[in-house]
Amino acid sequence: MKTLVNTAHIYMIIGLISGFYYREITKIEHFTGKSQLSVVHTHLLALGMLFFLIVLALEKQFTLSARKSLYGWFFWLYNIGLVITVAAMTLHGTFTVLGKSSGAAIALVSGVGHILLTAGLVLFFITLGKSIDDSRTPRTTAIFAEQEAS
Repeated sequence: MKTLVNTAHIYMIIGLISGFYYREITKIEHFTGKSQLSVVHTHLLALGMLFFLIVLALEKQFTLSARKSLYGWFFWLYNIGLVITVAAMTLHGTFTVLGKSSGAAIALVSGVGHILLTAGLVLFFITLGKSIDDSRTPRTTAIFAEQEAS
């Protein structure tokens, strides 16, 4: 569970920094148009910080991590997908503010990030569904008792 708290915390810090970056680069460049930089801050806070705080609550209730393989794949695919997506958005937005073309490569990278993010979400819901089903079994009750004892 500490990993989930730390992950949410990291996304909160990066989200706040990205908001600062957006404000400062648009001010320096006297940019008043639209760019993807304006939503990087929101993506990091919602898909990063808030999502992992929700996962933390669900982990506490249903012990999602008891399904080690599914949970591990979800966690890493989702995080890698989010980082790639946000990096591509940041590059595209920065190029827009600087008046440069971002090219097809950034769109491709963004697409890969979205695919990984989607795969992570699918695995999350599979893990959650199986964990909810397991929450009615003695095995999960034993896991909770073991965690409380330590």
